[in-house]
Formats: sequence, C-alpha cells, structure tokens
Amino acid sequence: RPTRTGRRMNCPRRPNPGASVTHVEQVMGTVVSFVIHPGQLAGVAVTETLLGACEVLHRADSLFSTWIPHSPLNQLRRGQLSLADCPDEFEEVTHLCTVARDTSGGWFDPWAMPGGFDPTGLVKGWAVEHALDPLVGAGVKAALVNGGGDIAACGNPPSGESWRIGIRHPWRPQGLACVISVDAAIATSGAYERGLHLIDPHSRQPAIQAASATVTGPTLALADAYATAVAVGGDPAFDLIDGLDEYAAYLIRPDGSERFGSGITVVS
Repeated sequence: RPTRTGRRMNCPRRPNPGASVTHVEQVMGTVVSFVIHPGQLAGVAVTETLLGACEVLHRADSLFSTWIPHSPLNQLRRGQLSLADCPDEFEEVTHLCTVARDTSGGWFDPWAMPGGFDPTGLVKGWAVEHALDPLVGAGVKAALVNGGGDIAACGNPPSGESWRIGIRHPWRPQGLACVISVDAAIATSGAYERGLHLIDPHSRQPAIQAASATVTGPTLALADAYATAVAVGGDPAFDLIDGLDEYAAYLIRPDGSERFGSGITVVS
C-alpha cells in the first residue's frame, strides 16, 4: 500500500490476529527490517502503526542525509542554515552527539568530520530507535527494528527469552562471530561492506582499529555512536565505552582476537 508520502509498503493490509508481522523498508541507503509480535493489537492498527514507523525513518533521511543536496544537514554544513533555524530534531541529535563525543574520549566526534558536522555515525541508530516508538505506543507485545545491523527491540519474542542477535563474522560473510542476548539496543560497526570509510577524529584521516565493533545498551543512538568509536579507536576506545554504566562492548581486532565486555551475554 502507498504511504502518506507516496512510497509503497508491502506490509499486509489485514494480518491475522496475533500473527507475527514482518516488513522491509528501503531507506537511508540501507534496508530496515521489522519483526512485530502484535499481541492483541488488531490487524488494521498494526498496519497503520507500521506505516507511521516507516514515515519516521523517511523523515530522518530527509533531514540528515548527506546524499540529498538540499537536506537541512547539508544546508547546515554549507553555512546556509544556522543550527537555530534547523528542524527541531537537530537539537536532540546534536545533544546526543555531544554526549557521545564527551563520553567516548573524542573517538566519536561528528564535528571533526570532513566537510563539517556529520552525525551519520549516530543518526541511523537514532532514527531506528525512534521508528520503534509508534510500535511501543500502540501497545505491540514485542518488536525488533533492524537498520543495517543497528537494532532496537522491545518486549520479548514468543519464546519468552531475550532477543538473540547474531554478529556477522568480519571475514566469513555467511558465518556468525557469536550470538548476543539483547534487551533494548545493539549496534555493530566495521568495514564489512563500505571498506575504510570511518574517520579518526584525532588525526582526521581514514582509520579503523577493529575488524568488528559491537556495543549494547539501553539506547540505540548512543550504542551506534559508541560502536563507531570502538571501531575507530580499538582497545583504548573499548576501555572507555565498556566502562560506561549500562553499555557493553565486543571487539574483534584486525588480527582476529576477540575481547568481550563484562556486560555482554553470549548465547551458546
């Protein structure tokens, strides 16, 4: 069905009562997948709620895309807009970026990116996290939103256990490095598909000190930023992030050795 913005959604119009609902949305240069266990929520309500969740993602893309020439972010980077003149969402995103920069020891710093302020390392997680809000507000029993490896979850799957998230192995595309138990949010960063695209804020040069960096925690926006920090900074960044309350890190070094934070629960 068409969304209110004209894009098409292939979600079911009337899912069977209580049946799980899945949906895939192409947005933000990636694929965002939904798994929803609606509980007692009626089928039409599930569809409308999913529609709203997808609109959250498309609005985030329209605001913060570095690929859309006239997005507010690009206008801000070119000096055509002041931060005060940007849409309201910029206040929240810049605040979270400040928190992430200060708590990561500067290993995540969107103000140190080429071309000016670039919150890309946080904003995808922020958008995926907010896409979960309409589902929670509608009262779904459980849901998981996966935006290219940045995952926000609520409730528990039908098994009654926590969500179990497989971490892709950096050198074996069809294999998993491990499976981690997740309650709220998990983000993974590395050079899986885009190669050496991360920037070290200290040297302002492309750099990466991890084959794969994963962070779990209560909020996906910060977990996303912290995973970027660990990917860029390696062990020194790991020490800072894993020492934060409620956040935990998992690092695969370039030599293949692994490091697990004390808060990481690996499922056998």
